[in-house]
Amino acid sequence: MKRFLLGDEAIALGAVNAGLSGVYAYPGTPSTEITEFIQNNAEARSRGIHSRWSTNEKTAMEAALGMSYMGKRAMVCMKHVGLNVCMDPFVNSSMTGVEGGVVVLVADDPSMHSSQDEQDSRYLGSFAMIPMLEPVNQQQAYDMMGYAFDLSEKFKVPVLMRVTTRMAHSRAVVEVAESAREENPLSYDAKARDWVLLPANARRKNDILVGNQPLFAKEAAEAGWSSLEIKNSPLGIIASGVGWNYVMETFGGNCPYSVLRVAQYPLSKEAVSTLASSCSRILVVEEGQPFIEQQIKGLLPLQWEVIGKENGGYLPRTGELTPDSVAEAFARLAAEAEGREYITREPVAVPQVVKPRPPALCQGCGHRSVYEALNKVLAGYDSPRVFGDIGCYTLGFLPPFQTLNSCVDMGASITMAKGASDAGHHPAVAVIGDSTFTHSGMTGLLDAVNENANITVILSDNLTTAMTGGQDSAGTNKFEAICIGLGVDPQHVKVVVPLPANMEEITRTIKEEIDYNGVSVIIPRRECLQTLARHKKESKKQLIAI
Repeated sequence: MKRFLLGDEAIALGAVNAGLSGVYAYPGTPSTEITEFIQNNAEARSRGIHSRWSTNEKTAMEAALGMSYMGKRAMVCMKHVGLNVCMDPFVNSSMTGVEGGVVVLVADDPSMHSSQDEQDSRYLGSFAMIPMLEPVNQQQAYDMMGYAFDLSEKFKVPVLMRVTTRMAHSRAVVEVAESAREENPLSYDAKARDWVLLPANARRKNDILVGNQPLFAKEAAEAGWSSLEIKNSPLGIIASGVGWNYVMETFGGNCPYSVLRVAQYPLSKEAVSTLASSCSRILVVEEGQPFIEQQIKGLLPLQWEVIGKENGGYLPRTGELTPDSVAEAFARLAAEAEGREYITREPVAVPQVVKPRPPALCQGCGHRSVYEALNKVLAGYDSPRVFGDIGCYTLGFLPPFQTLNSCVDMGASITMAKGASDAGHHPAVAVIGDSTFTHSGMTGLLDAVNENANITVILSDNLTTAMTGGQDSAGTNKFEAICIGLGVDPQHVKVVVPLPANMEEITRTIKEEIDYNGVSVIIPRRECLQTLARHKKESKKQLIAI
């Protein structure tokens, strides 16, 4: 059966058909659509596959380990910076091992379309010493899922699958199975001596993990996802992920050079050596950081020149690879081989009509009223500082508001405001969204309460995780209770409705709480316009159906 699927959707369907029992995730572009597909998939619903959003990536990873402990197959999905949040359970899970298969799906975002950095998750998978997969197309992404769970259960370790934005968000025709594998039965085979990481157990498990490294490499070499084609040429190519597609596109599917396609890690030393024996120079084409390029430099004698992103600058070190950037690398190599100067092509001028426009808050968005009121109040103070966070409201940094002074990572607004207050600064204001607050802001608020820090927290509640498409927010209808439970004085937990008509009340409340010497929380609450429109449309459909 053929389906026209996004890369994310191919991964999701592959997992469902591989006997998945639960997906655990926090929404983050470009990984969000995986969980959303499973939530809306008829087979997943009929089987009762767990697919509710987790509070953050750490809780998602830990819940997946709990499901694995009981013998079931679980998948954890996140974007690359989400892997940082769950590094503690992620790394330790390579030590405990797994019972039911666990696949950690990480979607990297080169060019930072919606991210703070361009980190490459392959480094973290290698750091955890677990097998890694990197599909080169949607069909391979679908096919790999069953193998990934089998591989996880074969070696009793989690498996990391890494994709990038173009793989996640592009579509292709995928041949899929017409039926799904049965889910694993509930199992009670997990042993405490494997899962309790006291030093004596951890040392034993570490020896097992290190001892399995040659087996992981052997599996990667023999599984068949990677491939090697040898031709008589002075140049050899190593390509992974979407980079392999761009190489094939450059030459119309018939590359004149020897090509090693990498889709599984650890890298096969034998395959790299065989490729090297057919050429004197190797170009590495990979999306993200020069992970493969750096590794093979340590595998080959110095007489082989390894070029790519890091050496020679044949491919851009930052941003996404494109068909044009890969084609230009080959054009430059061809010019060098012919002894002529290569002149870099001038970039094609982008017509004004298709030039990217800076993002902006939606007209009528509640965040607009919050920033308008906050700017008005702060104009009366010397050197105020507003610490921002991750979400739609980060756009308050841009004109016309230009309110925010920082945005570092999820939850940093409250703790940075506390640190500024600790340094003696006033006023120190934190702006954080509802989903981000429950993701990683609550602990910072507890720190502030414990020291009665002189900060004002604006917890902007639009009743959803708006930036990633309107997923459920974990703390909806609980925020006042959470803040009071963490120790904030109930007299200084204030709720306002962010509308232009309420501007006098909002500004007065902000001013009062900034002038209060202690921790205060203001909760501007109004539903996101996008989800409100969606809910109204759904309600109308239900009324028509009745």
